[in-house]
Amino acid sequence: MDILRFITAGSVDDGKSTLIGRLLYDSKSILQDQLEAIESQSRSKSDGELDLALLTDGLRAEREQGITIDVAYKYFSTPRRKFIIADAPGHIQYTRNMVTGASNADLAIILVDARNGIIEQTRRHSIIASLLAIPHVVLAVNKMDLVNFSEERFQEIIAEYRTIAESLGIHDVHYIPISALGGDNIVERSQHLAWYKGVTLLEFLETIAVSNDGNQTHPRFQVQYVIRPQTEDLHDYRGYAGKITSGSYRKGDVVTLLPSGIQSRIKALEIAGLGAVRMEVEEAQAPQNIIMHLEDDVDVGRGDAIVVTNNAPIVQQELETLLCWMDAKPLRVGSKYLLQHQSRTVRAVVRSIEYRLDVNTFDRTEDIAALGLNDIAKITLKTASPLVFDRYADLRTGGGAILIDETSNSTVGACMLQ
Repeated sequence: MDILRFITAGSVDDGKSTLIGRLLYDSKSILQDQLEAIESQSRSKSDGELDLALLTDGLRAEREQGITIDVAYKYFSTPRRKFIIADAPGHIQYTRNMVTGASNADLAIILVDARNGIIEQTRRHSIIASLLAIPHVVLAVNKMDLVNFSEERFQEIIAEYRTIAESLGIHDVHYIPISALGGDNIVERSQHLAWYKGVTLLEFLETIAVSNDGNQTHPRFQVQYVIRPQTEDLHDYRGYAGKITSGSYRKGDVVTLLPSGIQSRIKALEIAGLGAVRMEVEEAQAPQNIIMHLEDDVDVGRGDAIVVTNNAPIVQQELETLLCWMDAKPLRVGSKYLLQHQSRTVRAVVRSIEYRLDVNTFDRTEDIAALGLNDIAKITLKTASPLVFDRYADLRTGGGAILIDETSNSTVGACMLQ
């Protein structure tokens, strides 16, 4: 059974948390103790309705303010598919949290209040979805009950959003009218929306074909640990453990070790079998964890990449990256950080700030002296040693990285390598 990772985004009060709560409730994915807790906390509501937003608004500050602050992750499944949901904050000051939640998403559900239509936050979240190359977008027009389930209003919003999607290069957009509060078109079809001939939201999520980022044209494997027992029984054993992040590898493949450029051939591939017993296989593919053996004794360490020779990634020390800055302390030219790309960490210095991007208008502002919290900008980094990577637009798993403040050991920036 495959997994669909999706994010919900929208402005404050568009109903993101209620939508997720409705998905969990109507698909019977709530445990009894959770349901009892929600019923208890919902008793103060005058209409007696369950406050399904409580399922995701976990922080006390969120419940008090009625907004989502942190990214809330929820997991559920149906007989057809498993799901990981990221409920992203809608408020402008938590843009960095939305970027974090969207970085691994296969699909984005952007909510629009049917009364308000397309607003600034709709554009902002659409731009971020475009920058992060999220393959599929669903525009869920919520609160249709408050516009008398008007088909005309739904079509007006579709027409307006199509212009935005075209300008941003978002090609796969689906439009679904819903009412999260009443459950209309979430799991079951709604009689109030009889004019809508498409599938419900859950039916769409169950059946959308997810593009496999671990494609067959970019085999990528990064070493996480070198296994060298040096025991009497395993005196000559040398294996390189890690996860295949993209593509597949076969026994006998000619591979290149990066950044050194040394070539070798795959001698054996092992995966975990029953009872932690290693089992040798002829082929392995993403996202499997494997132990790779090479025919030659070569110097390979943590963070080194092993790639199929005829399809190598980029190896550079000067990197251009689109950055979402997540720290209250400004980023300036000359600032030094750690750059973590999967299991490889290198020192990096900011060489230049090319421009800052206005996520409302997509305009670029040059001659920027510093970046502030939530800014998105294109910068150039110089690393102390070569980095092996793919462009984010070509391969999301190989083009994402983070900046770390060495003093506080905290993440301060999310990078999309260009």
